Formats: sequence, C-alpha cells, structure tokens
Amino acid sequence: DKALEYKLIPEYTENFFKKAFKLCGGKITYRKDSFLRIESIPFEIKEIGKEENFKKKYGSILNSYRKVTFDKEIAFNNPDAEFLSFGHPLFEAVLKWIDEKYGKDLINGAVFYDPDKKLNGFILFYEAEVTDGKGNIAGKRLFSFYYDINSNTIQEINPSILWDLKGGDNSNNNNFDIENIKNATLNEVFATLDKYKNQILEERLRQAKIKEKYGIKSLEYLIFRLNDDLLDLYERKERGEDVNLAIHNKEEKKRKYEKAIEKLKETIKFETSINYSMPKFIGAIHVLPIKEQIEIDEMTSDKNIEEIGMLIAMNYEKSEGRIPEDVSKENLGFDIRSKYPNGNIARYIEVKARAKVGSVALTQNEWFKAQRFKEKYFLYIIQNASNNPELIIIQNPAEKLKVNEKVEIVRYIVPKDEIFNSGEVIKNAKYGN
Repeated sequence: DKALEYKLIPEYTENFFKKAFKLCGGKITYRKDSFLRIESIPFEIKEIGKEENFKKKYGSILNSYRKVTFDKEIAFNNPDAEFLSFGHPLFEAVLKWIDEKYGKDLINGAVFYDPDKKLNGFILFYEAEVTDGKGNIAGKRLFSFYYDINSNTIQEINPSILWDLKGGDNSNNNNFDIENIKNATLNEVFATLDKYKNQILEERLRQAKIKEKYGIKSLEYLIFRLNDDLLDLYERKERGEDVNLAIHNKEEKKRKYEKAIEKLKETIKFETSINYSMPKFIGAIHVLPIKEQIEIDEMTSDKNIEEIGMLIAMNYEKSEGRIPEDVSKENLGFDIRSKYPNGNIARYIEVKARAKVGSVALTQNEWFKAQRFKEKYFLYIIQNASNNPELIIIQNPAEKLKVNEKVEIVRYIVPKDEIFNSGEVIKNAKYGN
C-alpha cells in the first residue's frame, strides 16, 4: 500500500517526459489507439545516446518510436509497444539533458506561485542518505522544508507540492538569499533526519530479531545436535571403533556453524549501526501567492469550512464501520486513508468543502492519484458546509467526472452540475458537536 501511495506512477513520468521532450525540441503525437508516437529524436538527445558509457548502461536510442506508453501494465499486454520510463535509453537521455541544461538553476533558486494563496515563503530540497556499519545504503530520500516568512516557522512538506504550484518568472528573483534561508532551516533539517534515521533503525532492529530468532537459534540448535553426535562418536572410538573420519566431518561442520554464528552476529551488529551523512542541498524555490486575480470561486478556501468538511468525512467513515486516518497535512494527493477493521485499505478520500453550493478544484497531484487508485479513490464534497451540510460521494472521479483543466492555475475544475449528477448525495451530514 505504501509503495503504491508514494511511487512515481505513470501519470507523473509521462507528464515530466512530455514537458522535457518539448523543451529539448522533440515532438510527441497521439495515436488513435491512445498510445503515443515519436517520429524523430532531437540532435542533442542523439548525441547523449552515442556516448560510450551511456550506451553500455542503457543501450541505444532508436531513430523513432512508433508506439509508446508510460504504463507498465499496458506495455505488458502490448508487446509491440515501447515502455518509456526510468532505465529506458530515451528517457534517461532526456533526463540527463534536463539535468545538464537546468540543474544549476535549481541551486540558484526558482519562483513558483500558489493558486490556493496559502503559501508565502521558501521550500528547500535536500537529499539525505542513511548508511549502516558496512557503509551500505540503508535508506535514501528527498526531503523538503517550507519556511513561512509570515509566521517565521519551518515545517517538513511533501516534495510533491511542486505539482500543485504554477511555475513563475525567475527574472525578478533578486531577493533570494539562499544561505540565510538554509541556516534558518538547518535545525529542522537535522531533527527530521534524526526521525528518518530512527525509522530505519527500528526496521533494522526488527529484522535483527528475526535473524537472531531463526538464524542464530537454528545454528545453535545444529551445533547442539552435532555435540550429541560427537559425544556418541567419541564413546564408540573408546570402544575401538574406527570413526575418525566421521568425527573429523562432524567437527568440521561444527566449526563451519560456529563461524556462521559469528559472521551473522557481526552482520547484525553492522546492520543495526545506523547513521546519516551530511544532507546534500539540491535547491530551493520561492513560493508566492498567485498574482493573477482568480475569479472562479472554486479556488477560494476557508480554514473553518475545510475543518467542517474533514469532520463530516471522518464521522461518515466511522459510522460505516471503517477506520479513517487524517493525512491531509502530508500532501499525498488525498486527505484520508480509510481502512477496514482488518487493516486493509478501503478508500483513499479527498475532501472538498464549500460554504454554500458551487464547483470545486482538484490539484494536479490529487487528479494523478485519482487516476492511479481508480475504484479505491473517493471524492467527498460537502456543499452548504456552514448551514445545512450535504455530503456528495463520488467514487473513481477520474473516470466518472468531466472536468475542465485550467492549465494556467494547475487545477482541474469540477462544475457543480457535474458533482450532483455523478455522486451519491447524503443529506443532513453530521460532524459532531
């Protein structure tokens, strides 16, 4: 479940590749069967593909790709289609071109705008690596931290927040004092890394107990059995039997098991010796409330109304016998992870609340997750939240709803008529005292 929630699903890799390929001069066309076609490869991408080390690692880039998909399952069911993702020579060449062309820009800082007008500050990105006593990588993650200039507070934020922000003009990025901002967030960075290290250590200790229980105990049992056998053989030798070869073989096996125990104990010791190196600063962005006057009321949010919406959604889940967990602050593309009593995932729920009646807006991240989880993704829309709340439940919104994509604000707008036509309406929704 966690892997499915956090992995880079096809929608993300496809979105990235289309933008990146266009930047380097490439052109992608849509086929009638929903696959993509790439007729020619830009010169600079071809040159990267000709590099000897690149070819050895990823293979050769073809002159064209007639049938392309970014979805592994679709590619598996269509052997004639090219699966484009990490590891594919064309994808890796474009990735390398982007890194060479724009990698330094992120270090210098970039400007983004928040269509929700909630963020006003800076987001810093760090790559952190946790290693064990043998120097092997035990964990590696991208972390990001939001520094709010209004409240002067710092908090960890999901890096996927980038999908929900609009790219801005970096030409006026003169007041970007990265070093001061980095210093201001340093304590929070190390506190988060300590937490991450402890999470990995907890898992390593759990694995160590299993190895001790089933590995060391098993070897100790085998040695105990060998000692019994050897005792019997020594008695037989005293009675004049020729058992020297059998004794030699048993003693050799015993020494082998004893060495295996020592090696396993040493391995456990190294694997549970966890530490992290200095985090690597990847870059930073300046996030500002969007400048444009957005006239659509779907974008207007109210903290009290949002809280009412969450209470109604959580209360409804409990009334249906499910166990909801509020994950709204993690920016996962959904607000509630709801489970059955047996622990299995029942629903991924995105909650949208309106003071009166109106349309709602979904972020790009929310829309991507809706596409990924399909039948398990639910949109809970609370209309008239401040007066006489109605809960509208829409299952699998990505396939059920007709939305208006607003590229200029990175949002998908669900018209109010579409909401009532597509969802199950629960009147007089309750949210407690």
